[in-house]
Amino acid sequence: MVREGNGSNAGAGVLLRILRDGRPRTRAELVQLTGLARSTLTQRLDALVSREWILPAGEAVSSGGRPAVAFAFNRGARVVLAADLGATHARVAVTDLGGEILAEHSAEIAVDRGPEETLGRLHRTFEEMLAGTGRTRRDVCGVGVGLPGPVEHSSGRPVNPPIMPGWDGFPVPEWLGSRFDAPVLVDNDVNIMALGEHWAARPATDHLIFIKIGTGIGCGVISGRRLHRGAQGAAGDIGHIRVTSALDTVCRCGNVGCLEAVAGGAALAARLRADGVEARDSRDVIRLVRGGNTRAVQLIRQAGREVGDVLASIVNFFNPSVIVVGGDIAEAGEQVLAGLREVIYSRSLPLATQHLTIAASELGDRAGVVGAAVMVIEHVLAPGTVDESFATA
Repeated sequence: MVREGNGSNAGAGVLLRILRDGRPRTRAELVQLTGLARSTLTQRLDALVSREWILPAGEAVSSGGRPAVAFAFNRGARVVLAADLGATHARVAVTDLGGEILAEHSAEIAVDRGPEETLGRLHRTFEEMLAGTGRTRRDVCGVGVGLPGPVEHSSGRPVNPPIMPGWDGFPVPEWLGSRFDAPVLVDNDVNIMALGEHWAARPATDHLIFIKIGTGIGCGVISGRRLHRGAQGAAGDIGHIRVTSALDTVCRCGNVGCLEAVAGGAALAARLRADGVEARDSRDVIRLVRGGNTRAVQLIRQAGREVGDVLASIVNFFNPSVIVVGGDIAEAGEQVLAGLREVIYSRSLPLATQHLTIAASELGDRAGVVGAAVMVIEHVLAPGTVDESFATA
């Protein structure tokens, strides 16, 4: 039974939460689940129907033999705009309220050209995609954005992002929100990838770590099936943990010895260039690996070991059941996973690795946009948010 306090406390938001599982339910079923009086239930169902959050889903046979109307969640009631912005490329999508991608677009970008140019391009792309799906700004219930740097989640503002000059403290939610008249949620790109992977591919996993190995390196933490952001939103920033193999290497953050400075895609590309091999970024590194370049393969495997060395300590500390590896460098597949597994299984406690799974992301480069959409959907459709929207209407 889905009762909150006594039955009268089950608002329209609780009804919507029940129906979001996709199963149509009659008034009688909802009365039984919530404990609401039938008249109160009808009022709240009518409110949800008026917003098109739910729709009559056909007829069911009642206990008296007469047809009873069932109600179901309307995934198409609104759309979500989602963006996963990386250091050098972006993926943008329009989804329904079930997280299904209705349209998507990927493009090369240069996030270091500043927030207004980058977000201006994102805004134009969103507008074009809305038009292409036959939807308008009025259909947008929220915007979700992932950024490749530290983000204070409560404000949605980047905080001293090392690879994003001009972005520090920039009001991303306000800038985009004023153009779409909808809530804008912003988070670190690895956090939204962890959300997307957990929601779409591994919803039954209680404790999961998502490692992104791309231009930089980051970590998203799912604990008790919830994203763990820490006190200010900085949890999981493993790319700037100091490693002994890089004590004399300067990182882009200004410190020396960071994991990212030896195992990130930008660092690997720089090493290849120093060896006379043309490689601009992490994608070029993967291209070389797939082409059988011996030096690139060596570097990828060593990068896996370097990341595995840091993760071994995290496995002992956090004891996840699954480690998911994503990002451009993860596209090297077993070349990088072999290095990770080698070190993690040899350096972590046997109990911590007894049932540990280490695997590549199932969503691949879609994990970020799916996670950005999920972040918005869970916020907009939260019972409290739904009830508040009716109270202020």
